[in-house]
Amino acid sequence: MTRRRWIVLGVILAGVAGWLLWRALNPPPVIDPYKTAAIARGDLTEEITANGVINPVRVVSVGTQVSGTVQSLYADFNDRVVAGQILLRLDPALFISQLQSSQASLANARATAALQAANARRAAELVTRDYISRQDYETTLASAKTSAASVAQAEARVRLDAANLEFSVIRSPVSGIVISRQIDIGQTVAAAFSTPTLFQIARDLTQMQIEASVAEADIARVKPGQAVNFTVDAYGARQFRGTVQQIRLNPTTQQNVVTYTVIVMAANPDGALLPGMTANASFIVAEKRNVVLLPNAALSFKPEGWKPVRAARNRPRDPDEVTVFVEVGDKAEPRQLKLGASDSDASEVVAGPLKPGDRIITGKGVEDVKKGGIFSGPPESKYKNAKDDTTSTTRRR
Repeated sequence: MTRRRWIVLGVILAGVAGWLLWRALNPPPVIDPYKTAAIARGDLTEEITANGVINPVRVVSVGTQVSGTVQSLYADFNDRVVAGQILLRLDPALFISQLQSSQASLANARATAALQAANARRAAELVTRDYISRQDYETTLASAKTSAASVAQAEARVRLDAANLEFSVIRSPVSGIVISRQIDIGQTVAAAFSTPTLFQIARDLTQMQIEASVAEADIARVKPGQAVNFTVDAYGARQFRGTVQQIRLNPTTQQNVVTYTVIVMAANPDGALLPGMTANASFIVAEKRNVVLLPNAALSFKPEGWKPVRAARNRPRDPDEVTVFVEVGDKAEPRQLKLGASDSDASEVVAGPLKPGDRIITGKGVEDVKKGGIFSGPPESKYKNAKDDTTSTTRRR
């Protein structure tokens, strides 16, 4: 054998020895076949989310019973008003003229009534002496009564025209703050078929209400008196709190989605909540403290080849009973549990052989190795160490 071949053979042997030494000093990582999480105790809040619009508890719409042109305006947006305060005046010229015409008609009717009454008195004396017939007397008496009725009709017309003149002055029916003004000086308002809205007055802005739209799938879990937390975009993460007051029975259907309006009362002592804001509400269905929590990811894991045990005949299936798997050694053992409240991360364990410290399996820790040729890569590249030593997280309150 030549010297060159000995050198090549030595290099090959040195490479093999180096590779064996590297493998001895760097053993492959221990592969856990499952993703796991430690069972622990914690707090859990089950919630229903919905959106709604914030409005004052009571808004009074101020309108007008008569038509006319706005002559004077005494209130504007955000003005505080008291009950009886003048908000605007309509041009009274037409109403004054109509009242004066009615008063003149009343004076004429009274004069005619006085004359007919005098004729009736004279006719009563003449009929007793047989100077006029009974028929003439009754005709005179009927004329007197007709004139008296005309007086009453004219008096009613005067009262109507006087009321219309009074209605040309628009006053606030309640004390509060003006949140809407829909007219201006010189504008004509017409009260023909419906009363036009001139102002909207909120009686009290320290108490607001949310008109939240709750889906029909969640409405059964909403009850009067239930606590509600909500945020508004204007204040970021600031939490406001309210209480469910009413569940309105009139559903709304949009694109085949049925929702119900839920009224939520909320205090607004600092005036931070403004009418028209959008509230992102969370209805508190259940609050659990120091309970055993199961990660929701464990509910979807089932080992290969596992078949659920069929319930005994005539035994009703409990929808809250689930089967999860606990890591014992390198095996997955099934555990039958009964769950309670749940949020997006975890569920409450109500009953079952599960305690804090158990390693619950949440998924596979080893990817399937593709069968292939010599170019499929080293076997360890197809695996990942998925040991998760973190405990399950829940929404803390």
